[in-house]
Amino acid sequence: MIIIGEKINSTKKSIAKAVIERDAAYIQEEARKQQAGGATILDANCGTLDAAVEPEALEWLVQTIQAAVDLPLCIDSPNPAALARGLAVYKGKPLINSISGETERFKQVLPLVKQYNAAVVALCMDDRGIPAVFETSAEVGVKLVQDLLNEGIAVDDIYFDPLLRAIATDTAAATDCFKLMALIANKFPGIHITCGLSNVSHGLPERKHLNRAFMVLAMEHGMDAPIIDPTDPVAMALVYAANTLLNKDKRCIQYTRAYRQGKLTI
Repeated sequence: MIIIGEKINSTKKSIAKAVIERDAAYIQEEARKQQAGGATILDANCGTLDAAVEPEALEWLVQTIQAAVDLPLCIDSPNPAALARGLAVYKGKPLINSISGETERFKQVLPLVKQYNAAVVALCMDDRGIPAVFETSAEVGVKLVQDLLNEGIAVDDIYFDPLLRAIATDTAAATDCFKLMALIANKFPGIHITCGLSNVSHGLPERKHLNRAFMVLAMEHGMDAPIIDPTDPVAMALVYAANTLLNKDKRCIQYTRAYRQGKLTI
């Protein structure tokens, strides 16, 4: 199971402040906490900063995190210039977040994926925007993945993101997402399925219950790389338990190791 730690993201005011002030100690402590919680990849995102300063900030952020932990990074930005700066200083094989079926985005990000031999998050959207129904999502998602394969990107370097919508505005959003995950996973064996869980509960109370339940159900439909808070002990315990129940933890080794490490005691 791949766990993408979501917490170093400038949508959080404390992270934005730390990046702006170049507070390396704060960022590195966040990175270490996520690593200790069980993250296997860390998101590095300062995309809420002004576009003029983000490239330098993302370069600093990548170097700062890598100085503290040895985990791979998901270099995350809507700005191709910022991605390029972050990738230029990155050590190892990166995960780029993200490419999509949008014509310009595809043209701008694909050369970076190839140049750095990177894995890439593929967002299920095109020039028409985020699909509103399953049928369109399936069309857009299959085309995007196939286009990446045609460009020589290895299937196991693709992390498909179905772009989960909020159930508060569309109660079929989660079930449509599960169907799309299963379709892509079955059509393209070896592909990774990722997703930001918190979108599903937007606008509803006690969101953590919905997020955690969605995560477990999504794992049954092929998700193997959730974007979550690895310092949430309940969510992480559910990851280990669900992974074991889905026969993806042979001889229950990961589950029992997590128990010995105290990660199942909540």
